[in-house]
Amino acid sequence: MDRILNTPQAADATGLAVSTLRKRRMDPNFGLKFVKIGRRVGYRPRDIEAFLEERLRASTSSAT
Repeated sequence: MDRILNTPQAADATGLAVSTLRKRRMDPNFGLKFVKIGRRVGYRPRDIEAFLEERLRASTSSAT
């Protein structure tokens, strides 16, 4: 079973701000899956890795 990262840990892993992750959880198009357990929110490392892989580019001019 994956260890669940909290929002600050996920922010460190992605390089995004904690506030960005909090705001983007409400955006279904953002692409980073999260786990909701009661009132707590967490992120699986494999979902963070997939999120980053989807955004991997060879050039800054690459649209996709």
